[in-house]
Amino acid sequence: MEATTKETNEMVSQMVRDFAERNIEPYRKEWDDEQVFPINIFKELGELGLMGILVPTEYGGSGFGYIEYVTAISELAKYDPGVGLSLAAHNSLCTNHILQFGSETQKQNWLPKLASGEWIGAWGLTEPNTGSDSANMRTIAKEDGDYWILNGSKNFITHGKSGNLAVVIVRTGEKGDSHGMTAFVIEKGTQGFYSGRKEDKLGMRSSETTELIFDNCMVHKDNILGKVGEGFIQAMKILDGGRISIAALSLGIAQGALEHSIEYSKERQQFNKPIASFQGISFKLAEMATEVEAARLLTYQAAEMKNKGEYVTKYSAMAKLYASEVAVKVANEAVQIFGGYGFTKDYPVEKYYRDCKLCTIGEGTSEIQKIVISRAILK
Repeated sequence: MEATTKETNEMVSQMVRDFAERNIEPYRKEWDDEQVFPINIFKELGELGLMGILVPTEYGGSGFGYIEYVTAISELAKYDPGVGLSLAAHNSLCTNHILQFGSETQKQNWLPKLASGEWIGAWGLTEPNTGSDSANMRTIAKEDGDYWILNGSKNFITHGKSGNLAVVIVRTGEKGDSHGMTAFVIEKGTQGFYSGRKEDKLGMRSSETTELIFDNCMVHKDNILGKVGEGFIQAMKILDGGRISIAALSLGIAQGALEHSIEYSKERQQFNKPIASFQGISFKLAEMATEVEAARLLTYQAAEMKNKGEYVTKYSAMAKLYASEVAVKVANEAVQIFGGYGFTKDYPVEKYYRDCKLCTIGEGTSEIQKIVISRAILK
């Protein structure tokens, strides 16, 4: 990174830590227990410029790149991974889709509201029966004059209820045709556009996840992003950034679990000595720290390549694959270090343990990342 980027990155890091210590850490257990989506926090994150961190200043954003973005997500995830997940979904999926593929009018219309935090954005690709098989999605749109009529549903949608706007990819052509899908922007309150049930989740409980339902939903053709038939191709490009987001989220979880483990192992006494002095614990910490640093390097490498506009699919998949598996391993080891206390809600490591599992699933399972990587290296 350039010196100026390092300085900016350190500023972002410190800003997020200060904010999270005051506004997130004291409430994360309450949000987790009661599955509260803290909308007010995202309004405040908007005031800090983090809801439009990747958006150019001419559209009301901060104009930062993926290095600062990764830093913000990973720092938030140390305090509450659910908040980090929601910020990532808003920025890299919904807002970034409009930024990359919207017309100038569409950008001027929607980006300032999203970047300021006035509006919260959602993004919909997954469906109940297709999952990763998005080419066979069942949500369809039929052209009717200047409008398209949408019918179907999406599930596992972050901010599906509280979001003010959603970018959704639906089928406008034949099943299995990669050019048979189109991206639409739909504002909350549009007739025939509803949120469905809210998921009761294992982890990431402060991040809202619901269904989106389309019942003869009329969307004007001006709300199409790009051209008809480009939705799937656009989505695959957006998911490159999504993988970096999950890698950053995983990195934050792993770093948080490691830091709490180090602190606890220094304080916890057994046989009149801190448990950190025992080889069984110190070796665990050494392995955890090494793997966290390796995940950090992969994640920031993918972020730097994304900043430069380089082909990033292979490296974003590698970062997501490795960092997510490191998060699971480090969170598991953290619970072991805490012993019986790690199995209680008195300490945050049990939350890391629950939250980290999503990182091996979100934006495609670890197995899918291996398919992406193997295709790239065998090409």
